[in-house]
Amino acid sequence: MKKLIIFLGLFVSVFLFAQTQYNSVTEIPDYAVLKTKMKLEDAVTKADSPAEFPGGMETFKKQFSEKMDVIDVKSKKINTRVYFIVEKTGYVRYVTAMGDDPKHSKAAEIAVRRLFVKWKPATIKGEPVRFLYTFPLTLKKFD
Repeated sequence: MKKLIIFLGLFVSVFLFAQTQYNSVTEIPDYAVLKTKMKLEDAVTKADSPAEFPGGMETFKKQFSEKMDVIDVKSKKINTRVYFIVEKTGYVRYVTAMGDDPKHSKAAEIAVRRLFVKWKPATIKGEPVRFLYTFPLTLKKFD
């Protein structure tokens, strides 16, 4: 029962995340840590046309929630921020998640990696660019 409640909380919270826009990669709150884990050179956070998941964000949210493992968490609330680069080719690389609970962060990373789907790359002036995608993912545990 506990796992079902956690899963429902996670499923509902997936629909709350959204792409956060920053003017520069260096403005990202976790920039210092990210630059050690990702190749951020030439990556942008704003584009004329941002990267798009095939079928749109509703499809992404649905598939992400299906791929996310149900985990047993101890805290009542979890805040995780997931980052990844959508390359010029449309493939996702350098998936990194940071948050309060390491198990939740790892599960979020794995869920994104399991979505091995080619995205429509972001463009600036009609040219594809490396796009740093970021979204918050929160989980509230209901007792």
